[in-house]
Amino acid sequence: MNVVVAEHAGVCYGVERALRLASEAASSGNAVRTLGPLIHNPQAVEKLRERGVGVARSLDEVTGGTLVIRSHGVDPAVIAAARERGLEVVDATCPFVSTAQRHAAELKEQGYAVVIVGEADHPEVEGIVAHAGGDAVVVESAASLPERLPSRRVGVVVQTTQTAERLQEVVAALLPRTNELRVFNTICSATAKRQKAARELARAVDVVVVVGGHNSGNTTRLAEICREENDRVYHIETPEEIDPAWFAGVEVVGVTAGASTPSDQIAQVVAAIERIGDG
Repeated sequence: MNVVVAEHAGVCYGVERALRLASEAASSGNAVRTLGPLIHNPQAVEKLRERGVGVARSLDEVTGGTLVIRSHGVDPAVIAAARERGLEVVDATCPFVSTAQRHAAELKEQGYAVVIVGEADHPEVEGIVAHAGGDAVVVESAASLPERLPSRRVGVVVQTTQTAERLQEVVAALLPRTNELRVFNTICSATAKRQKAARELARAVDVVVVVGGHNSGNTTRLAEICREENDRVYHIETPEEIDPAWFAGVEVVGVTAGASTPSDQIAQVVAAIERIGDG
């Protein structure tokens, strides 16, 4: 049984940067907390906890030391409040997320009604909404656009881990309903590369294993993309979730991973599949 890893898989620059910043903060000797999980990967978050980097559910739980802003970003008011409390703030917001935040703020300032393509309850989207003034319209698809738009001057940004197809669908639905439509494609290049590579992989193999947090939006979307091309797709976090029955009669297994999945986790899954094949 042959195991093939997607050309683009695993941690992106933004995640690597966030992990590095949190690790450096842990070495400073201060008490360190992240505001929410730093990234959507439970195993990586647990490793940070073992190094002394805790997770706070709210700012009220952080009484001193260093606060690390998660890669998904936050409401700018949260950072201001943390600094007012005397906390040392390390901003690990992904640069692509920061770009989406900045464009949302600019669109609001220029008088556009802001539409955000993404998941309303995702922390990244919540942060983008805050930068857009709090009254942005969040849609997951063209079907969820409201019957009445706040204005016929509309500006669009997109959650960094969404698909280009989803963005195009929403933009196509908005075009006949607007006098002016300004669109910022804020999907990050790493996401686009991973999605394209996952689709190509799924077409070429018998089974696909997608590695990454079950709470990771970008990993979940990789699994969805793979299922559009292949009926045998499994989303797991660790090798312990693997069922050997998945590979009965299989010649080629494809492995891909979300942008919040460290390389050692991918290697562990690949090794586990290879042991099944050797058995």
